[in-house]
Amino acid sequence: MITIFGSTNLDQVGTVSRLPRPGETVAGGTFSMAPGGKGANQALAARRAGAEVRHVSAVGNDAFADMALDLLRQGGVDLSSLSQVEAATGIAMIFVDAEGENVIAVLPGANGTMSTEDAERHLASLTANDTLLVQQEIPQAATRRALEIARSKGTRSVLNTAPFLADTADLAPLADIVVANETEFSLLTGRPIADLEAAATAWVQRTGRTIVVTLGPEGAYARTPRGSFFVPAHRVEPVDTVGAGDTFCGYLAAGLDAGLSLEEAMRRAAIAGSLACCHAGAQPAIPTKAEVDAISVA
Repeated sequence: MITIFGSTNLDQVGTVSRLPRPGETVAGGTFSMAPGGKGANQALAARRAGAEVRHVSAVGNDAFADMALDLLRQGGVDLSSLSQVEAATGIAMIFVDAEGENVIAVLPGANGTMSTEDAERHLASLTANDTLLVQQEIPQAATRRALEIARSKGTRSVLNTAPFLADTADLAPLADIVVANETEFSLLTGRPIADLEAAATAWVQRTGRTIVVTLGPEGAYARTPRGSFFVPAHRVEPVDTVGAGDTFCGYLAAGLDAGLSLEEAMRRAAIAGSLACCHAGAQPAIPTKAEVDAISVA
């Protein structure tokens, strides 16, 4: 069983010819809304990868809540630990340009109500056979407590360092596996991505944990206490990169939970993340297990 402890949002997405500079107005094209939030995205990705998934999160008492939960319900994600609170459902406002690149602003709403008490109440049943996956779109105290509980119970824990916060570097060693993109890796280690191997090795030697760095179209890199390796991405023509990292994280957790090695779980996660770039939106673009299998065995 995978437990996701994190955010649920409704994504509001506008397409533009190019991303605006500060103070600039750029005419847009289409507008759409779709379920999102890093926690919910990763929960659906893990579920579409074939795992049993429980999502611990919070939504508001408003019209956006049902929209935000629609694909999770359709996908069979366990929402029994979901809280509905007197607040607005979290919103992500996203602009996507003609090349598929994006900028995102997140308004946390109900996600901001998640607390250490929520972690203690909903994660008390974790076991050594489970996997906990967390991100950083809810209050950091709650995320920290979730990781502490997982460590006390011998539960495998995975931290996605997005969005990177002031105390992420302090929090990261609480997780067994840390997943960061290139920018987050540089912030975590204080060294440029050009120093990937040396910086990752130093971080792992200092913390004793494993770090996975996603490298976009170049695939992903892992440094563990026992060694390092790269896995390739699947080559695609990107339409929209929103949610690709979340897809990677969900598939990675699902692979590990199913007993795959870290390298094999990363290979499948890299394929899934690439496929997620082929369609617009976050959750609607997450590929199914069958779609990833078709490429994995090709």
